[in-house]
Amino acid sequence: VRRQKQLTEQELFEAQQLIRSGVLPVEQYPTFDNEGGMGMLAQEKTEEETEVELADFEPSFLRGQTRRSGRDLEPIRIVKNPDGSLQRAAMQQGTLAKERRELRQAQANQLVDSIPKDLNRPWEDPLPEAGERHFAQELRSINMSAFDGAPEWKQKAESKTLSFGIISNKSIKEQRESLPIYRLKKELMRAFIENQVLVVIGETGSGKTTQMTQYLDELGITKNGVIGCTQPRRVAAVSVAKRVSEEFGCTLGEEVGYNIRFDDCTSQATIIKYMTDGMLMREYLNDNDLKRYSALMLDEAHERTIHTDVLFGLLKDLCRRRPDMKLIVTSATLDAEKFSGYFFDSPIFTIPGRTFPVEIMYTKEPESDYMDASLITIMQIHLSEPAGDILLFLTGQEEIDTACETLYSRMQALGDLAPELIILPVYSSLPSEMQSRIFERAPPGARKCIVATNIAEASLTIDGIYYVVDPGFSKQKAFNAKLGMDSLVVTPISQASARQRAGRAGRTGPGKCYRLYTEMAYKNEMLPTNIPEIQRTNLGNVVLQLKAMGINDLLGFDFMDPPPVATLVGAMEALNALGALDDEGLLTRLGRKMAEFPL
Repeated sequence: VRRQKQLTEQELFEAQQLIRSGVLPVEQYPTFDNEGGMGMLAQEKTEEETEVELADFEPSFLRGQTRRSGRDLEPIRIVKNPDGSLQRAAMQQGTLAKERRELRQAQANQLVDSIPKDLNRPWEDPLPEAGERHFAQELRSINMSAFDGAPEWKQKAESKTLSFGIISNKSIKEQRESLPIYRLKKELMRAFIENQVLVVIGETGSGKTTQMTQYLDELGITKNGVIGCTQPRRVAAVSVAKRVSEEFGCTLGEEVGYNIRFDDCTSQATIIKYMTDGMLMREYLNDNDLKRYSALMLDEAHERTIHTDVLFGLLKDLCRRRPDMKLIVTSATLDAEKFSGYFFDSPIFTIPGRTFPVEIMYTKEPESDYMDASLITIMQIHLSEPAGDILLFLTGQEEIDTACETLYSRMQALGDLAPELIILPVYSSLPSEMQSRIFERAPPGARKCIVATNIAEASLTIDGIYYVVDPGFSKQKAFNAKLGMDSLVVTPISQASARQRAGRAGRTGPGKCYRLYTEMAYKNEMLPTNIPEIQRTNLGNVVLQLKAMGINDLLGFDFMDPPPVATLVGAMEALNALGALDDEGLLTRLGRKMAEFPL
């Protein structure tokens, strides 16, 4: 077998120089070949054949399970109608966003090409002037400061001098008493005393997240331990803890604190602690009785994150072992019966909201570019509708930054013809100082436009929103067995999420919700509720965590909505192949180390 190799550019250049100089005739050059010419390697090699035998190994602890569960390599279906107009728009991802991404890449490439190369080589002039050296240093940083700087729209948003907290003429006491939950305070406290587990249903803004922990403290529950409250998102845990510390009259981190990954703002004096659900799972890993807690509150349970679903099973078992533990499960949607049935048929306590009517408008035809349609809708609202802030839902940071930049440039083009529009982005990786600006009132004569991910559906309460623009999409994590990994996929939202988004416009007064999809798409292309994350993602980390907690019978674990058996078995197979689980299904030394990593 003849293996032929083309010369590299450098080797070809050297060969040509040798031949031109007459040092070596072309026929004598080692890589010359009569048939192929200069570019071929005249070297005979024989390829060795290797036989590979594939063994279908099945660990003893999964004997029979792998065949029974099957090997379905199709991605988990998280879209109701894959051929519908919403899914087509999601696949397209918005023409405007793609154009902006390509334009930014072209500008970056042009900037890199404009910087002179090889500036570190010695000058040919043996005595360069000092000015020339200085000139070379300037060349090395051509336009780099402009390239690294934040865009103009973001600089303007950051330059606003705002402070944290909702501006109100009422005192903190009056604000607390104006919340819907306050009217039911006595009944709620009685329910806390009489029941170990309580399911609380209340709209966003009813006060359940900020007030119930303080009501538990008033009952004296903190004498026996800390009151913990989990949040599905980091920004919600931080913002709620800041608000409660103000109401409690303490410095954040003292009696009231929060704990998120890489940021523990608590102390020995902390009695009310807000945290992400993942952090509570970490604590359970170290102490499966959670002895330091006297009460736990699982907030926003309707979001059904993978950590929340695992905590359901863990805390249900904990309540059996610890009759003194109080557990409160809260939700903003009407799925209370399911939670109640899972938690020992516990009673349901409903807090009525204070929402105003919201006018919902649909498009007549499907929108192929939801990004551009969203920005046009915002401009129309800003120029023609009465005062009131706008909330736009998009799928992620890249879309939000693109939308803010485009909207800012269009407003600049209008100049003095339009009143001021303050554009504020919100996503999880945004610094908390920037996130806090969304809670402030706009100056007189101006209007806020908040561009957010689905974090603003329920986790955050923003007053002053009268107009909601809902393109109908969000990013969901889904496991693809072909790739063997999770991926973030833009998908249509559920009907429950659409109702949540529309409800944001009715917090302060009668509002409007502009749904950038047809009414038929809402009815026929959206699932009734979100698919729980545990049913559509890779379970490798969950298996590691539960095994590290001493829970080995994962197929018999009490999940509220069990994950697909094939996904669970596949995760255990993969961990066994990696050496994290032995043939009996127990954690190895490597597996214990892997469980310690926050993956």
